[in-house]
Parts: sequence; structure tokens; C-alpha cells
Amino acid sequence: MAAYSDHNNYFVREIEKHDGSVLKVNQCHMGDVGCVVWDAAIVLAKYLETKLFHDPSLGVNLWAGRRVVELGAGTGVVGLMAATLGAHVSVTDLEDLQSLLNINIQDNHTLIHNGSITAKVLKCPSSISSTSAQSIAPLTETLKQLAGPETCIICCYEQRTEGINPKVERQFFELLQQSFHWEEIPLSKQDQEFSSPDIHILHIQKNQRL
Repeated sequence: MAAYSDHNNYFVREIEKHDGSVLKVNQCHMGDVGCVVWDAAIVLAKYLETKLFHDPSLGVNLWAGRRVVELGAGTGVVGLMAATLGAHVSVTDLEDLQSLLNINIQDNHTLIHNGSITAKVLKCPSSISSTSAQSIAPLTETLKQLAGPETCIICCYEQRTEGINPKVERQFFELLQQSFHWEEIPLSKQDQEFSSPDIHILHIQKNQRL
């Protein structure tokens, strides 16, 4: 376990926004998977500022004033991007990652003007381990509880073919389809520089009950 006490434990990943400003995201030299900026997180963060959502030249900003929850935020890069675009964001992860999240919020607060961001503890059942396979059911149940009829869940993941990853992915979608429907966003609608055929972005919405 990493000791999140000061900036000496971190190294910084810089992510340039379309307006020229730079998100400075601390990562840990040592620690678990939540301590680093994953490629999928960057792809999703950059997708949030595509013209589909944010086009200053046309006065379009679909994030302004929106409430956003990031589940399993890790470093918080996606939530930070949304907050700089005007959303009111709660970034959530386990207790061990709260210090890292709060440091990243503090280090980027000058970029947040009309939006806001707060770190909160994501509470998981004590019987659930941190393995991907055992996290699927709690994740889908959390999505069901959080999502309303107008909620759009944006999911981004890197497709992996080794080990149990294909099985875990299949199980996740089998559970998801019981309560949700989704569409995959083509590469042509993602950020032209920060995208990859192996990284998928989905828009997920709750099924409407008749």
C-alpha cells in the first residue's frame, strides 16, 4: 500500500485541454491500480471535451451545471476534466485513494471556474474483494441505484484478451443487459488524437419499464 502523505510520493502526468490549459494529474510511484492514469481514463477525459459536448465557437457546453458522479475515480482525471468544463462533480473511490484525489483537486483548482469537484468515499460491501470478477455484480447494482430515466452513463474500457479478461467482460455485459441498453461511440466521434481501437466508449441508459 502506498503512503499518500506528500507530493514526494507522486509523479505528474500532464494532459493538455483544447483551450491550451493543462491538467496536472499526480500518480503514485508505488501502489495499486487506482494510483495511475490509465489510457482509457485519458481517452474518456478527452472525449468529454469533443464538440459533441463542448464547442465554445457555437456556445455549446452540455456539461455546464450538470451533476456528474465518477465511480472508481482513481486519480480523478475524468472528473477533473468534467469540472473544468462546468459540471458539478463527485469523484468516488476507496478510502485509501482519498488523499490522492484531494491532492489532484487542489493542484487543478485554478482551472475550475463555474464547476465544482468533491472527493467522496466509495463504500463497497466488505464481502466483496477487489478482483474484477467479484466486482461486477456490485458495480451493476450501483449503476442501477444511481441511474434515473434521464441518466446517461458513459463507460470507457480497454479490451483485453489475456487470462480471464474476456470472461469478465462477457459476464459484465450479461448482467448489464438485464437493466440497461447501450450504444458504442465510433472512433470518428472521439478525440482524434486520444483514441484507440482497443479502447471502447459506451453510452448506457436504463431500460424504461412499461
